[in-house]
Amino acid sequence: MLFKNKHLLLLHFIVFIWGWAPILGKVISVDAFQLVWFRILITLIVLIIYFTSTKQSLRIVKKDMLQLFGIGGIIAFHWYCFYHAIKISNVSVTLVAFSTATFFTSIVEPIFYKRRIIKYELIFGMVIVGAIAMIFKVETHYAGGIILGILAAVTSSLFTVFNGLLVQRLSSPVITVYELSGGFIALSLYLLFSGNLTTEFLSIQPADWGWLCLLSVVGTAFTFVASVGLMKHISPYTVSLTVNLETIYGIILAYLIWQKDEAMTPGFYIGTLIILATIFGNGILKSYLKKK
Repeated sequence: MLFKNKHLLLLHFIVFIWGWAPILGKVISVDAFQLVWFRILITLIVLIIYFTSTKQSLRIVKKDMLQLFGIGGIIAFHWYCFYHAIKISNVSVTLVAFSTATFFTSIVEPIFYKRRIIKYELIFGMVIVGAIAMIFKVETHYAGGIILGILAAVTSSLFTVFNGLLVQRLSSPVITVYELSGGFIALSLYLLFSGNLTTEFLSIQPADWGWLCLLSVVGTAFTFVASVGLMKHISPYTVSLTVNLETIYGIILAYLIWQKDEAMTPGFYIGTLIILATIFGNGILKSYLKKK
């Protein structure tokens, strides 16, 4: 129980750090593609220096490497959706849409873990879908941000479940390095063939470098390795459920910082409360049924 609590405390600390990620995403002035590309690049440099200095082996078989590269591509797309949603809407809208990741995980996890889908999770999921529809209706001008936020949620549920399987036989540092490498390669190839990898793309304002480094080192390198390592001790569903606190942290922080820009209609907050109440109610019910 002591070790379990230790792992849960670390998870909550990581989620609190993630609560600042959308704030930094809004503060950093570059577009979503630049933000994600530089974020991965800086994170990889830091991790490779660390693993080289500690003489940790990163050797894996080709099959595992290709799997990790593929997941890395999903992660890169996930980050693009998340940060582009913030750029075209705001932090609050993006985080609420992203909180649907728990619903998608409840569907994806049983498929890959070969367990039956729990009926009440689907019922809760339908409630979440209804709440999202309510938010769509009252915040139609943020439709693009909501759709991208939901796409970020879907991709998040996928790589969370995949990592939960891979971490049982591969170390979290190995998973992190190869997935981020795969994401960097996939994004670089896309930018290269689309003609967007230009000298202008590589030009970053001095003010943005500090925020990018903070996001990459603390918000990515540390949290990514630590969160993947936690998958050995905590189920993907529990991780996905706890990650929803990022929504609460992020919305509160964004409102305190920007207030007017983050103020939403009453319908938005009603929908948000329904989503969060459903998500945490699901977790409480699951815990109760396990004890029973």
